[in-house]
Amino acid sequence: MASNVTFDQIEVGATADLTRVCSTNDLVVFAHASGNRNPLHLPNSDFSGSDDGKPPVAPAMWVGALISSVLGNILPGPGTIYKAQTLTFHDRVRPGDCLTIQVKALEKRAGGVVRFRTTAQLANGTLIAEGEAEVVAPSLRIEYDPKDLPPLLVERHRHFNRLVALAKRLPKMPTAVVAPDDANSLEGVYLAAEAGLIAPILIGDRGRIEKAASGLEGDLSRFELIQVEDEGEAAARAVALVHEGRVQALMKGHLHTDDLLKHIVKRDGGLRTKRRISHVFVMDIPGRETPVVISDAAINIAPDLATKVDITQNAIDAALSLGLTLPKVGILSAIETVNPAIPSSLDAAILSKMAERGQIHGGLVDGPLAMDNAIDVQAARTKGITSLVAGHAEVLITPNLEAGNMLAKELTFIAHAEAAGLVVGAKVPVMLTSRADDARARLVSCALAMLYSHWQRNGVAVEAFVPEEDC
Repeated sequence: MASNVTFDQIEVGATADLTRVCSTNDLVVFAHASGNRNPLHLPNSDFSGSDDGKPPVAPAMWVGALISSVLGNILPGPGTIYKAQTLTFHDRVRPGDCLTIQVKALEKRAGGVVRFRTTAQLANGTLIAEGEAEVVAPSLRIEYDPKDLPPLLVERHRHFNRLVALAKRLPKMPTAVVAPDDANSLEGVYLAAEAGLIAPILIGDRGRIEKAASGLEGDLSRFELIQVEDEGEAAARAVALVHEGRVQALMKGHLHTDDLLKHIVKRDGGLRTKRRISHVFVMDIPGRETPVVISDAAINIAPDLATKVDITQNAIDAALSLGLTLPKVGILSAIETVNPAIPSSLDAAILSKMAERGQIHGGLVDGPLAMDNAIDVQAARTKGITSLVAGHAEVLITPNLEAGNMLAKELTFIAHAEAAGLVVGAKVPVMLTSRADDARARLVSCALAMLYSHWQRNGVAVEAFVPEEDC
């Protein structure tokens, strides 16, 4: 708990300050709250009024709002009412800048009025703004919890943006694209190729692919196209390209998943390894500190315990490839205690013990956990769960395909998450997107495949994930 400083307690010369790193999310939130949509202040805008190549500029009043934050939260604190504020701006703030705001009491006047000097400067000492504020200070003591603030949903998918940026550091990945003969799948190929992620080889019926390309902007002739009319044969040809060393990944186009998978998992000439293949959804959920990996939602319908071991290990490997150094894995069930009447709770407990004994490695594994106490700290505390995973899970292993599929789609359509999918456990990563997925989902799936392939070859991620921190 914290308390304010009343008028009688304020001494002339008293100071208070806060330090804040400007982020692109700050700019987006401020634009929504203020209605100021000036593209100069927004990331990823098409504004071309400046050619200095610098990132967007924080609105001046965003800096002013931080001054209000010091006065309203610290000195004098809750109960403060503004009377006046003057500001002179000497420089600008950009995302990534570390800003220190300070207020200093200059004079106390009748009627509870206090005059403050206000300044804002960067960590290197550059003065951004200065001025004076007049406020009516509170007369009564108020205690409050500074963390008691309703959560804010910001629909900006920063985790996926980061993953795409990391993938761009890597060489283009030769990729066989099977039956990209609809607008969504072909547009995803265009987008990923233009972003420098993949070097695609298109396999399918030339006529259908050219028809799909006719409604898109882009030059189809720049890609190699292997004519195969039948979709099943196209999938077989794509698998053969892996064995020939011509491609390092597969991408599903506009064909049924089964038509692709049967050639991947076949014993002779397929892409099987000693481990069972499985699917992972990587979810970028607004408000979550890290990406969330969900498995398996697309391949293994009702996995037995042995299959769940591989599903869990595959999901951990996928999380490691994203830069999560010791992924926290929650094995989900309907409850957080072992109940012989609920088979998934038994499997979860066994998987957790197997991880303790090193049979599953690379992550912290705990279960059974219900969804609430897997991802919410308060829910875990309420139920008395002591665990390094509970409340902090970054990987969620679902009991079966139905549960995983419903969870991923609920997050997408209700929680405004973005989803990208990948098949792991085969000799090469497979981008197994839905036929209804848009180009953005296919782009991110390409990034996932590149990061996973890099991790497979090198044993380390391109870059470790570091949560955003204040300066």
